[in-house]
Amino acid sequence: KQSGALKRKLQSPHGNPPVKRKRQLSTNTFGKGATETDRREEGSSSQKPVPKKQLTNKQNESQKNKPFIKTSSLFKNNPDIPEIHRKEVQQVQENVFTTDSFSQLDLHPHLISTINTVLNMCSMTSVQKQTIPVLLQGRDALVRSQTGSGKTLAYGIPLVQSLQGMESKIQRSDGPYALVLVPTRELALQSFDTIQKLLKPFTWIVPGVLMGGEKRKSEKARLRKGINILISTPGRLVDHIKSTECIHFRHTQWLIIDEADRILDLGFDKEMAVILNALNAERETRQNVLLSATLTEGVTRLADISLNDPVSISVADEIQKGPEPAPQTDREASSSLNCMEQENFAVPDTLQQYFMMVPSKLRLVTLAAFILQKCKFEKRHKMIIFFSSCEQVEFYYELLVKVLSGGSESQQPGHSSLSSVSLQFLRLHGDMEQEERTEVFQEFLKSKTGILLCTDVAARGLDLPQVTWIVQYNAPASPAEYIHRIGRTARIGCRGSSLLVLAPSEAEYVSLLASHKINVSELKMEKVLASLMKDVRFKLHRPRSKKSCGKNPQEVRERATVLQTKFENHVHSSEESVRRAKKALQSFLCAYTAYPKELKHIFHIKSLHLGHVAKSFGLRDAPRNLSGAGSKRKTKSTPKRS
Repeated sequence: KQSGALKRKLQSPHGNPPVKRKRQLSTNTFGKGATETDRREEGSSSQKPVPKKQLTNKQNESQKNKPFIKTSSLFKNNPDIPEIHRKEVQQVQENVFTTDSFSQLDLHPHLISTINTVLNMCSMTSVQKQTIPVLLQGRDALVRSQTGSGKTLAYGIPLVQSLQGMESKIQRSDGPYALVLVPTRELALQSFDTIQKLLKPFTWIVPGVLMGGEKRKSEKARLRKGINILISTPGRLVDHIKSTECIHFRHTQWLIIDEADRILDLGFDKEMAVILNALNAERETRQNVLLSATLTEGVTRLADISLNDPVSISVADEIQKGPEPAPQTDREASSSLNCMEQENFAVPDTLQQYFMMVPSKLRLVTLAAFILQKCKFEKRHKMIIFFSSCEQVEFYYELLVKVLSGGSESQQPGHSSLSSVSLQFLRLHGDMEQEERTEVFQEFLKSKTGILLCTDVAARGLDLPQVTWIVQYNAPASPAEYIHRIGRTARIGCRGSSLLVLAPSEAEYVSLLASHKINVSELKMEKVLASLMKDVRFKLHRPRSKKSCGKNPQEVRERATVLQTKFENHVHSSEESVRRAKKALQSFLCAYTAYPKELKHIFHIKSLHLGHVAKSFGLRDAPRNLSGAGSKRKTKSTPKRS
């Protein structure tokens, strides 16, 4: 009975025997990732009866020509990208340059000449115009000004003027006359370089730098010989205060705390107390200067204990004292924030700021497409990309170098000359050895193009010339940190752009920035992905396929899928690379949970789809055993201190 019923079921309504199903191509031909176009082609190619042997040969040939795609759902099941309705806010701006020249100041003629010829500067910036005369009068100062406004020279020039003009000529053996504290090793090197240039005519004054990663023995030897302007990170200085007998502050007349907010962010509160106690124990009277781009509660407390009747200098405040003060609007987005919610930040008017909404699955291919668009097709761009952990920097550096920097295919005949344009990737984070960090810093400093992947170790104070784009792949933990990151471009009057990458669930961050007078314009993800049409490496080769016609959305998606497959194939090429991807993913999740409670409504771990996030690390599936991978990591913004 059953067999009869089955027979009747299979028969056609007209009583004819059932038509045999056409043999389908193996799913491996297009993998799980077959696009609609692929399936239509598959259907049309199977209409004519083809001998079995011939079909197999054709399949094999097709296999060779096509990339093996396993990423079917790159553009499926993504969350909707919300429409961002935001009011235009009036940004707080500083006039960076003034018409006043350094020759108008009462400075040594050799110092003026050095500023003009060695540093190639003739006119003062606003912060220099306000700060230098105050410091030349011997007053303490609390200086707040936007990043890239010339704060190093604002204290460096009066410092050198003061020391070179002392009645009894400074001897090297006298030890430190000035102490300059900075948060990171890279900023220590940069500040040392600037001070060294200012001291060119005054060779008897010896500058020196102390920082973690260097040999203590050689630093102790330099301290014994004598350093008159001592530039140091707080951790390493405390180390020497406790263990180096020859260090003393008997002659110290200047204390300069640069990037004070970052020093406190890195947890140097106790070290600052030790340093201040050591200074006060040997000499109570000195001139103190505290500089910062943001004025946090911690900075105010530090100013209270380190400054004596200071002059408060804020360039943005001077501009806002005009006839029409900026209105205070859009407070609702940050109503849950602490005292920092009242702070507005100055942004250079030469800086264009963008944000881009990107679903988690598409983050990796979108970042790659943006790098290609700016650094390969437009060329002449120098880019910094910020990540929230050292492990991510290491992972994405290795992945992008392998997949985007070309390979043998770029030399094949018929490939566009664009394919042969090499991309130079560099990385910088706190887990690197000091020698390598210094080497990378110097290399990026000197290069005209390149892509630097880094943590917030590079977010403060560093003056990296010709940087045209800042990309924040992971959103910063506060508007203040956002300002410091974008401050690496558009420095001292130059032009620059920044891009903030956000997931659809993080859309409210745009309103948060607006509440701090920060304007960001939207850049569409589709526009960035369309740049893949210029790179023949990501073309899906098909027999009898028509030529690409413009920016066909379907072909853009196919190319994005090909690129994602290249990333995934590389990640899954070895157990070690899968392990690294899992470790980087784990570090991202740890950083995500470390956002402050005031931002938990925007960045909540439960809003992430683990499988989708895994795609952005080149993993085909969500890992099950994440707890062990990358558990030994530092918290969100803690690169190795000093």
